[in-house]
Amino acid sequence: MVAHSLRARVRAGMIDEIKAVARRHLATDGANLSLRAVARDMGMVSSAIYRYFSSRDDLLTALILEAYEALGAAVEAADAALDRRDLRGRWHAACRAARAWALAHPAEYALLYGSPVPGYAAPEDTVRPAQRPPVVLVGILNDGLASGQLTPPDDDLPEPVRADLAEIAAGFFPGLPEAVLARGMAGWTQLFGLISFELFGRLNRSVPHRDEYFDHQTGLMADLIGLP
Repeated sequence: MVAHSLRARVRAGMIDEIKAVARRHLATDGANLSLRAVARDMGMVSSAIYRYFSSRDDLLTALILEAYEALGAAVEAADAALDRRDLRGRWHAACRAARAWALAHPAEYALLYGSPVPGYAAPEDTVRPAQRPPVVLVGILNDGLASGQLTPPDDDLPEPVRADLAEIAAGFFPGLPEAVLARGMAGWTQLFGLISFELFGRLNRSVPHRDEYFDHQTGLMADLIGLP
């Protein structure tokens, strides 16, 4: 039992080290990971790394899962720190947390929200972690409805869109009006578009006051959604 526990700890340590080296490669080479290069940096023969990750895609998936979980945890913690009735404050806090995480982990953010990796298809187990930030944002709207602070907008959704949103709502917030979910998803996509523009240099030489600009834009999103 002791020997087995020791082997498990050694294996876990090696996996953590491989992922740490791979993250450094993300920062310099993007998502074009090479298991051979990672093994070389670790002083391993290239075949040895396959005892821990069966393929480049397996390693990419591990990095993606960790990044999604870290981002989700940051957004959830920011939301949880505020009074449940302060809908607008929770919205701003969640948005700022997403941005702060992205600026602190640009390579991981690019892996999640940048250009798709050629030949890589994310497996099903990445879906739940990816949903953590939008679930927080839509949860703020759901709480607003429950407390009477948020009034559902007029529902002018095309029928196919309503059907899609009804299916999404049923899985996370049963009874949430599709029109409210549509506003929340618009805010979610604008949030990550805003972060991506900043992180990928689209605001360079045009918007020097990034913090103020970000807060202003997320305020406009809150107005669109109808947060008091």
